[in-house]
Amino acid sequence: MAEERRSHARKTSTASTRRTASARGPEHAARAACRSLEGLIDHPTEGVSAVTRQDDGWCVVVDVLELPRIPDTTSLLASYEVQVDQNGELLEYRRVRRYRRGSADE
Repeated sequence: MAEERRSHARKTSTASTRRTASARGPEHAARAACRSLEGLIDHPTEGVSAVTRQDDGWCVVVDVLELPRIPDTTSLLASYEVQVDQNGELLEYRRVRRYRRGSADE
């Protein structure tokens, strides 16, 4: 009976840990990365193109409108790699690509 209670407690603890981890999952990391980057570089984010789990947090690739132009297809955008920790706190960022909105990847 005691072993059964311990087993149930372990399962409950594991489920609780999974819920906490999912609450701080890729969606949280992406939102936190966008918010932090916008605050630092003062350019609006357009979206997120990738989120990768890492040992110490997340790597999020954020697409940013750097220079709006008319027509919109000539606007300049950039992709930034943003590293955030488990809690969504910014660790570092760097621009990895700059491109015209209408251009396709090679």
